[in-house]
Amino acid sequence: MNLNDLLRGKDIDTQHVLLLRHRPWEAQLNKVLPWLAAERPELFNAYQQTQGEKVEQAMTRARYVAALIGHEPGKALFVGLYSVRGSKRITRKQFWEIHAYVQLRKLGMNGFTKEDPRSSILRFNLALTDFYSDWKGKLIVTWPGLERSWWRWADRNELPVIAILEESILDAAMPEWDAIELTWEQLAVLTNRWKSKLKEWRGIYYIFDTSDGKGYVGSACGESNLYGRWINYSARGHGGNRLLRQRDPRNFRFSILQRVSPDMDVRDVVRLETCWKQRVHTRKPYGLNDN
Repeated sequence: MNLNDLLRGKDIDTQHVLLLRHRPWEAQLNKVLPWLAAERPELFNAYQQTQGEKVEQAMTRARYVAALIGHEPGKALFVGLYSVRGSKRITRKQFWEIHAYVQLRKLGMNGFTKEDPRSSILRFNLALTDFYSDWKGKLIVTWPGLERSWWRWADRNELPVIAILEESILDAAMPEWDAIELTWEQLAVLTNRWKSKLKEWRGIYYIFDTSDGKGYVGSACGESNLYGRWINYSARGHGGNRLLRQRDPRNFRFSILQRVSPDMDVRDVVRLETCWKQRVHTRKPYGLNDN
């Protein structure tokens, strides 16, 4: 069985299906694109609604776009089949007035920059169909040949089905707690699986400001634990901390210094927080803790 078999089984002519295996070259955006497909489908769709010149020309001839994400070398993960319902030409100014692209730029997308020689681009109206919608994030197919050839016509390629998983892997399991590093923008697009884990964990966290290398140590042992603290930073930028108010949260990186038992006494958590402030020298003037 391959992807074309599935398309033909739904009476879809493969000659009119353009395959897109998304794998952004921007590292930050590449990391969160599966999260967007899982939790923010409107941003994922906005990302694929505009393309470079060659793909743009191909999309004007397509009736459908099969959206996939680069899963592993030689593999692609199915996101959905979109119907192409026309397009609208927009200028660079109009592009950056669209809220979705402003949001995507915060997540690392370059977008329609001045380096692009075109004065305007097409923004396609892509409508998600119900084609195997239950297999979103579960259907894995082979992506043969050169991976840099990230767009293809379905009728000219065979994409054998490798697996149909029980659960979606778009919101993949979290890494070990001591391997987590998130930007401030990424806090706003965490998947439900990540949120659930962070709500379970209490511990000592670290905020690193890339602008000057200074750091802040905090503890999380209240409602929703680490997630509760970090979502506060996501909403306000500073979490109520005086020295952080004066800084640009877009420079912040969030990590966990120590995870503690969920039943640890609050006084013991605070004692660990104080210990970490001393060990990594985050009290002013060397760091961003003012106590």
